[in-house]
Formats: sequence, C-alpha cells, structure tokens
Amino acid sequence: MTGRTGMAVTARGIGLLVAAVVLLGVGGRFAYPELTLLGAAAGVAVGYAALVAAWRPRLTVIRTASPDRVGRGEPATMELTVRNTGRLRAVNLLAEDRCDDRWVPVPLLRLRPGRDTAVRYDVPTVRRGVVRVGPLRVTRRDPLGLVASARPYGGSVPIWVHPRIHPLNAVPTGAGRSLDGRTDAVPHGSITFDSLREYVIGDELRRVHWRTSARVGELMVRENVDTSLPRIVVLLDNRAAAHPYGGGPSESFEACCEAAASIITAAHRADLPAILLLVAEDSVPATTGSGTTVGAVRGWAGLRARRRPAEHADAAPDGGASPAGPLDRLAAAELVAGDGDLQATVTRLRRDRLGDTLVFLTGPGGRGDLGHVGALRGAYPSVVVGVVGAADPTPPGAAGLVVIDAADGAAFAAEWDRVRRW
Repeated sequence: MTGRTGMAVTARGIGLLVAAVVLLGVGGRFAYPELTLLGAAAGVAVGYAALVAAWRPRLTVIRTASPDRVGRGEPATMELTVRNTGRLRAVNLLAEDRCDDRWVPVPLLRLRPGRDTAVRYDVPTVRRGVVRVGPLRVTRRDPLGLVASARPYGGSVPIWVHPRIHPLNAVPTGAGRSLDGRTDAVPHGSITFDSLREYVIGDELRRVHWRTSARVGELMVRENVDTSLPRIVVLLDNRAAAHPYGGGPSESFEACCEAAASIITAAHRADLPAILLLVAEDSVPATTGSGTTVGAVRGWAGLRARRRPAEHADAAPDGGASPAGPLDRLAAAELVAGDGDLQATVTRLRRDRLGDTLVFLTGPGGRGDLGHVGALRGAYPSVVVGVVGAADPTPPGAAGLVVIDAADGAAFAAEWDRVRRW
C-alpha cells in the first residue's frame, strides 16, 4: 500500500475470499455441510477483518521543522509528535511519514490513550528546492493480514532548501550615493511616496493616510522610499533554452541560482534594496529592503522584527508555504520550457526603471540575447551580465556590457570580487 490511501484487500484476503466462494458453492451443490461451514467461516473472517481495518484511531499529529529554511547541504530535521486522543484503548499501528520522495517509518507501538510518541529524522537537503514533508500515513491491518487501510493524518510542511551562498566582498552601489560620499540606508524612506499598507503597532500616527483609512474602514499607513538609495535588480534567466542539459538537473541553472542568492544576500548585508526577477513567468518581483510593493514592504518589516539571520531573512512571517522573498523564490525556481519572452521582460524593465544596477544571470544558451540586455544601458547606469556554466569565455564586445564568465557559483563569486568598474 506504499504511496496509496484507502482500504484494500490484501493478496491473502483475496485468496481467502476465492476459497470461501468455492467452498460455499461446492458445499451447497454437493450437500457437504462441512465445506459450507468452512466457506462461511472464511467469509466471516474477511468481513471481520474489514471491520477491524475500518476502525479509525483518533490521532493528533504535530510536526516541527528545525529549521524550515536552510541552505543547500545544511542540516535540517523534522520532529514528529503523534498523540493518541482516544479514551478506550491503546493502539499498535504501522505509520510512515512522507519526506519528499521517500517514506520514513514512525513506530507507534502500544500508544496508550492520552499519550504521545515523538520521532526525529533528518531531511535531505542535497538538492535546491522545496521539500514537502507529510502527511503521516497510518496503516491498519487485521491480525490475519486480510485487509489493510491507510489514512493520512496531519498536514504537510514545506522545507525551503535555498541555493548555496558564496560570500561577496563587493556590492555595486550604482549612481545613488549620498552627498557625503557614503551610502545611507533609510528603513522607511523619506522622500517619495511609494505605496499604502495596513497599520501595525509601532507605526507613527503622523504617517497614517486618514482619507484612505476612512474609505476602507481600517488604518492605512504611507510608505515612502528614498529615491537616492541605490537599488539592485537581479534578473535570473530561467528559460530552458538558456541552460542546455542532458536529461538531468541543469548545472548552469543551479549555479545561476547560487550567484543570485549570493548577490541578494550581499545586498541585504549592505542594507541595499534588491529585487529579484525571473525572465519566464514572473509577475510579482521578490524584494528585500525598501520593497516596491505593499506586500513586500509589509513582509520585510515583519522579518526585521523577528531578527532572522541574513541568509534566511526572507522567511514568511507566518511560516506559510508561499514564497516570502528572494531566497524562497530561488528555492522554488524551475526551468520553463521554451524560449520565454525576454523582449517583454526587457521592455518592462525599461519602462519601470526598478533600480540603477541591473545584474543579468544566464547560462551558455543565453549569450545570443545579450543585445536585448544591452539596450537597457540607457535606463540603468550599471548593467552587469553573468554567464555561468559556459565552457569558453564570452567573446569581447558583448554590447559594451560588464560580462563575468564563471564555471560555477564559487567561480562567479571570485570573478565578481575582481570587477573594478560597475
């Protein structure tokens, strides 16, 4: 019954049912009461087994991921607590917890009423992605093994496996600098109106927008941004055509994800706003710092209050399953079949002007599209292109762009720190 839920008759039960039908038929046809009695007994045994397997134990499942967001290769554990909330009898059950594509056995032996048992096991984090853990599958069998029923208990919890982060010493600050020669970080901004968000405890009342608050029926607060604060836009090329591979995971795409995560983390540590965009099928940018959307700003405010580590600073405030920030989006990012519409993305970037430094990360198959990215030099003072996973360097004179060639994420970090002109 691996991977399946519901009630099913085992091979032994099917054999006994066939024997019952044959015995009842032969006993009735030839007037053998002994065979009829054996056939009836076999049928009663299968019926009793179905009743036993149909009984549903009352269990409460609590699972805790520690931590729920990790870097690739970092340890993560899942603690599962199963409590018998029934009042009548102890239970002996076979239980398995789903962890990605494997099943972890959970022993439930003599679980008495009102008692619980806890199991802890390691979650595999060797691959970037979202590891779904749960639900718990409890299998109940009768003593003769004729009927088995499997039912799910509890929900599932995602564990976000972020790309491996390589430390970067240099962070481009574009053209937005303060008059005294340094970069200022203004948490809430002070110059230009950006958006409205719901009031949270601690906000200044002078920032409440009373007209909108009266219209919607709840307090709304103005969010301002400092337009002189440098902004970094990371554009990740997730088109399958840009990352050719032969049947397995694309190493160039994984390396691009590591490069994007490294840039985002370095920008966060330097208190610079950063935006992550995907070329294919991306409608809502993931942001850090002074976000461009109400949801992004509200989420970032909650993160700063929780004081999470910088490399996991985009965790969802409510621990939900939806991507909350750039690192979560990178964990869930996948290659999209087809060439994607890079021209539409470039047009939107030129129109919106989301920042002053654009970093375009692509694979060997994306070199032919560098001309489209080069057209953004008028809208973005600094445009940097990272070609990751290519066997040979990019030919010189690629639309006049700063091009970084690297074999993998670690090599990209090393080449990134060698750049002297942004």
